[in-house]
Amino acid sequence: MADIDEFAISLLEQAKRFYEKASAERAAIAKSAYLHAALLLGFCSFEAHINAKAEDFVSRPDLSPHDRGILFEKEVRLDNGDFVLSGLRMYRLEDRFAFLHRKFSGAAVDKGATWWPGLANAIDLRNKLSHPKQAQAITILSVKSALESIIASIDALYLAIYKRRFPSVNLGLQSRLEF
Repeated sequence: MADIDEFAISLLEQAKRFYEKASAERAAIAKSAYLHAALLLGFCSFEAHINAKAEDFVSRPDLSPHDRGILFEKEVRLDNGDFVLSGLRMYRLEDRFAFLHRKFSGAAVDKGATWWPGLANAIDLRNKLSHPKQAQAITILSVKSALESIIASIDALYLAIYKRRFPSVNLGLQSRLEF
């Protein structure tokens, strides 16, 4: 397993452990901090999983420069008549997810799947926390739903690309960590 895969799994385990700590916490300020940590680490893990899958495929000779640009999050430009990768070009997380799903499974993401709207809600919640315009109350239920949607989406990507389940899917929100 590549380092990025291990790191992605580690981040998810940390997110789940902070969720567990939030669930057991009585003090509002500590509960809030644990929930924020769980949500943000959950998304760090999701992005790390997407980057790990991109890394798995980036060396394929059949990829176009534009495909590589999306996988590496690089701008594609013309240089002396050739397409070359240059500076940073950010893509929305859900767009990179959908690209990986379609490109390497041959099928579009099933946006009717139960986890897809949950992922959209989780992204919205994360954006409200990461780019606040007002105080944002984050609840145990909203973080639970966000983490479950992240795990389900990673599982869907594994099933689409590798035809096998995400190894941690059966643990649900139970963390392997103790701290």
